[in-house]
Amino acid sequence: MRQLKHPKHSLHRASTRPPLIRFRLERWHRLSLYGVSGLLAASGILWLVVHYFFRVAGEFGETVNPLEPWTMKLHGAAAMAALFFVGSLLNSHMRRAHHARRNRYSGWGMAALLALLTISGYALYYLASESSRPLWSAAHWILGLLFPALLALHIFLGRRAARR
Repeated sequence: MRQLKHPKHSLHRASTRPPLIRFRLERWHRLSLYGVSGLLAASGILWLVVHYFFRVAGEFGETVNPLEPWTMKLHGAAAMAALFFVGSLLNSHMRRAHHARRNRYSGWGMAALLALLTISGYALYYLASESSRPLWSAAHWILGLLFPALLALHIFLGRRAARR
């Protein structure tokens, strides 16, 4: 007597549709990424505002606002956390979504933008001379201002694709 295989192990599927693969992150992971992204954006914007609009008059002219170093320290700490959480996306989210051909353009755009932000942040801290610092700084904060918009677009496109 021949045993029947379980339908899950059968070579012939009842449906030719590929299995549904979910790319939505677990709640803790999603909230951690949103939190650290918000902290990065807020600390970077706060630094810009304090640096360019709230200079303090000193004995020899304008000087650094006392909030400026603290915003920079907060931004640096958030950047370290962001590197950790973005790295945690490589296998669980990015690789699987890429192979499934889902949300590729905005995903690669996010990866490229994050790489450029990391490089420009590193350059500001370790490579920039006094003459090149304004260029590195402008590049970093312009890219940084694009980040929340691209993140929102990536999330929107991913959720829209998941509803289909």
